Amino acid sequence: MTLAQAPAADPLAPPMPSAPPMPAAPPPSIRVSVQPTASAKVDGNDVRIAVKDLDVYYGKKRAVRGVTMDIPANAVTAFIGPSGCGKSTILRCFDRMNDLLPGARVEGQIVLNGEDIYAPDVLPVEVRRRVGLVFQRPNPFPMTIYDNVAYGPRRHGQGDKKVLDETVERSLIRAALWDEVKDDFRKKSGLALSGGQQQRMCIARALATEPDVILMDEPASSLDPISTLKIEDLIHELRERYTIVIVTHNMQQASRVSQMTAFFTLGEDRAGYLVEHDETARIFTNPRQQLTEDYVSGRFG
Repeated sequence: MTLAQAPAADPLAPPMPSAPPMPAAPPPSIRVSVQPTASAKVDGNDVRIAVKDLDVYYGKKRAVRGVTMDIPANAVTAFIGPSGCGKSTILRCFDRMNDLLPGARVEGQIVLNGEDIYAPDVLPVEVRRRVGLVFQRPNPFPMTIYDNVAYGPRRHGQGDKKVLDETVERSLIRAALWDEVKDDFRKKSGLALSGGQQQRMCIARALATEPDVILMDEPASSLDPISTLKIEDLIHELRERYTIVIVTHNMQQASRVSQMTAFFTLGEDRAGYLVEHDETARIFTNPRQQLTEDYVSGRFG
């Protein structure tokens, strides 16, 4: 499916009062795909996201400059670096969430599965269907667990109860939450879950739209150690089906869950930039750049 198609409701919009099911979107329009500008493989894996010469501005201030990198498919890529260096800003570029910020501007190219997601005929809502985002803190909607997970598919026009039932169950299973909620997920509010359960429900909600990529912005920073371990175990399982990009300030977590790591820092112009992007084992044991060595060893940051 291409990214250019008829408008659909944005699943990131606040919940609206219940309404009759939306009609299914018409078939996608035909457009010319933009081929990835970088290498076709990363460590033997296909490139899922290719980034070239990415600059991000907030008003006149440049927050990120000159980022070029390839994100491999079916792998976990960790973004590490000091606070304020643009890790979350870059993450939000991948699902065009920065479009919602007044004054934000993105230059350069981000290619997802061969298509430039910032091309003029690409709809942000379709990008966000294919690129799920899990926030730093759990953000359950004030509705049942079932309705939380079914929210995205419903907003995209899915009204078939059998399909929704299967989607919700499948997503909860993949998010390792099904066994804990299967007896009352149709009646129990998502707000009644524990913090760790809420975060896994939010992951299930992201999975329900069948994305290609899952973005996680410090998904375990507000959780206790046991819940954090469950999230990390879940990330290991999900990478077999999805491409995952995670922002974390926890060096141990980055080394445990990721196969690739990108280290960012701030330049003298206060803009974030990419210092080094390589296999996680190399970044933490034998990095090419002294800045990376200093950061992962705790000398700064």
